[in-house]
Amino acid sequence: MDYLPVFLRVSDQPVLVVGGGDVGLRKAEWFLKAGARVTVVAPELHAELARYARNGDLRHAEGEFSPTQLTGVIAAVAATDDRAVNMAVSAAARERGIAVNVVDDPELSTFIFPAIIDRSPIIVAVSSAGHAPVLARRVREQIEALLPGRLGALANFMGKHRRAVQRTLGRLARRAFWERVVDGPVATRVLEGDEDGAERALRSELLTSQLTSAAGTGGSPIGEVYLIGAGPGNPDLLTLRALQLLQQADVILYDRLVGEAVLERARRDALRIFVGKESGERGQQERIHELLVKHAREGRKVARLKGGDPFIFGRGGEEIEVLNAHGIPFTVVPGITAALGAAAASRLPLTHRRLARSVTFVTGHVSDGALPDWRFFANPAHTVVFYMGVAQLPGIIARLRAAGATGGHPAAVIEQATLPGQRVLRGTLSDICALASAQHTEPPALLVVGAVAALAGADALSALATASSTGALA
Repeated sequence: MDYLPVFLRVSDQPVLVVGGGDVGLRKAEWFLKAGARVTVVAPELHAELARYARNGDLRHAEGEFSPTQLTGVIAAVAATDDRAVNMAVSAAARERGIAVNVVDDPELSTFIFPAIIDRSPIIVAVSSAGHAPVLARRVREQIEALLPGRLGALANFMGKHRRAVQRTLGRLARRAFWERVVDGPVATRVLEGDEDGAERALRSELLTSQLTSAAGTGGSPIGEVYLIGAGPGNPDLLTLRALQLLQQADVILYDRLVGEAVLERARRDALRIFVGKESGERGQQERIHELLVKHAREGRKVARLKGGDPFIFGRGGEEIEVLNAHGIPFTVVPGITAALGAAAASRLPLTHRRLARSVTFVTGHVSDGALPDWRFFANPAHTVVFYMGVAQLPGIIARLRAAGATGGHPAAVIEQATLPGQRVLRGTLSDICALASAQHTEPPALLVVGAVAALAGADALSALATASSTGALA
């Protein structure tokens, strides 16, 4: 190792920053964030540094650097564009045994600033020992994407209960307890911002640990379920929270709309169970319920991975009813629903100030009696997105026409949205069925009707002009 990684406590300690520009600002802000008493030496200050000085957050020593300014400080930073000044700061600090950093000059430094991930009190520092700062920042970005934003809140929560757990459990039992806290429902609740739920889960976990310890058995604490929206198919559209939980899950139940590229983002050794349902298949949803309950009761973390969003035609509502009935904790992670993914990928705004001020998502599998008045859907100023409607396309078009929609009413079919094989068919109610048939369109595909459908997959300006000339804007 070129450097020993340590964390220096500078709270209420004097530090010196020489240089009042952009770089000096960044270093001073790090010191201020750590609670240091900062003095900045510079003839002039960056506007933001000047604001800190006016507010009393730091002291400005106007003028040039003098070695006497190092008296009493525990660390110094040289952040000027004059190497002679930087060398003077380094030499004076070394003579006095003061830690010094000269920005972008490791040879003159006794310490360096790493790339920092701040989830206080959890701090992660990444360094290349000054060899490749850009690479260190890239590694930091990759690690940061894996760490929940409320990780610090979890650390604080655990710290708050640390003494109580020490009084209640023996050393070996404590370690197992905290491992279950970090990996289980308690941590999930804290990371969601549900402190009350976390407190309840912690009390339950502590009671289980006490009973298990008293009985001298290993115990089998209950697991939890993650209902995760996998988005429209492109793995890059998974949310950070979805990725984090997929890395934790012991079991993954996935449907046919979840591709291999998405599954590759999950934990490698997780048990994968395909639970996809074909149209008209009966009994499969009940099997999913049974699997969720079974694996969670055996103490596992179960990811129910769904295409799109769990609560938009994903039957997530039925699954949380079952989980609630069995007392199994769960977390819902929203995903980009197919309509939003398809709209973005085909450059189709679902609402538009001049074209459409409302949008409705409709499943293509329900009967007329379960839908609102079709006349509402026939209005071109209202966008309607039909999910799972390819097989029902002729019937949907017929109902729209019967409700008053004209043959020129814009329509679009978007197949394999966000994936490399995406296709966009743009037409009208009078020809969209023929276009879909000629192109052998297959699920997964969405039907979009309304004035905005004229924009699907097209140059926005020319499509808008077309929509205006055909009366779709009316």
